[in-house]
Amino acid sequence: MKKLLYFLFLPLSVFCQSPEIDTVIKTEIYKSFFDVDIKQPLQLNYVLYKGGGDCNRSKFRILNDTKIPTSTFKEYSKSGFDMGHLANAEDFAYDCFKDELTFRFYNCLPQYPNLNRGIWKKWETKIREESQSDSLLVICGATFTNKKTSTNLVVPDYCYKIVKSLITDEIKYVLWFKNIDKEAEKYLEILKIEELERRLGFKVDFSY
Repeated sequence: MKKLLYFLFLPLSVFCQSPEIDTVIKTEIYKSFFDVDIKQPLQLNYVLYKGGGDCNRSKFRILNDTKIPTSTFKEYSKSGFDMGHLANAEDFAYDCFKDELTFRFYNCLPQYPNLNRGIWKKWETKIREESQSDSLLVICGATFTNKKTSTNLVVPDYCYKIVKSLITDEIKYVLWFKNIDKEAEKYLEILKIEELERRLGFKVDFSY
């Protein structure tokens, strides 16, 4: 039986933007730090080791299995945005039960297809390849201001990804992506963790 916990969580800090983490949704494979006001995850942490597999995901559909308000298909419909996974589905394709758990609105952010299917996906693939020989903590998140679609879908301005080796304790990558509708690869920045935290306005939670 699937185990799912969700509970109130005091903010890590005040964001430079308006959202604040107030809820954690914890599944067997990831922890989603969520803002119920904007109905979006602000950060999500998961461990990746030997990711990949051949699970058939054709019948999986993104859903909300909590009482917490999240984004909906109606809000995404005709918005032009992908439901961009934070914990990547293919990372857990070795186990269809775990793979299906990635199909949740609290594991998705509105991303332009140019980002989600482009440089974001390239880095997902690279990180999954590195997981074949290293146990990795992967942290994904986003920053928001007041950008909304006509259906009230709240859209991030930037997304970020941190990759830390759990074997060496080294932070391998700190990546900063602009959520933009063209040439997103040109805006990718590779940062130090201190610079990311300066931009975010808080210390990153590395728990998992």
